[in-house]
Amino acid sequence: MQEPRASRPYWPDALSKSSEDTSGLKPWSWALERLEMSHNYWIATTRPDRRPHLMIVWGIWWQDAFWFSTGPRTRKAKNIAAVPQVVIGTEDAGEAVILEGRAEEITDRSIWKQLAKIYNAKYGGDVEPLLTASDGCVFRIQPLVVFAQDEHAENFADAVTRWHFQEE
Repeated sequence: MQEPRASRPYWPDALSKSSEDTSGLKPWSWALERLEMSHNYWIATTRPDRRPHLMIVWGIWWQDAFWFSTGPRTRKAKNIAAVPQVVIGTEDAGEAVILEGRAEEITDRSIWKQLAKIYNAKYGGDVEPLLTASDGCVFRIQPLVVFAQDEHAENFADAVTRWHFQEE
């Protein structure tokens, strides 16, 4: 994947620099490290009646996308079936990475087996029997846009970064 384009998000009440001034923006490697290393992730989905739903999931960054599994009867799986747009957030709000994208259910069990090995390396245990023997769901979220906020940056507002992966 080609590295996404970094820019300033629209934040008229806080940003002092022009949108053309890229000084202070975070590099994509900063966001990627947090996407890979976060243990827990927040996932926001939308219920069919349009009410929001927020939950914690385990997941991995793999093949330039975010992946997670869940049961088909969970609220998040039902929500994704109705409205596939989701938001994923890393666990550390002080160095937050927020990904907006569209969830796609992956039914290819050979991919599930590859995914299980990566899950096992990250979280320990053996999730392969759970993934492959159950009627679970695996979702891949291809990012459309990713935001970063780093409270530890010298100038927090100047470090807020947005990366575009494709036109919204």
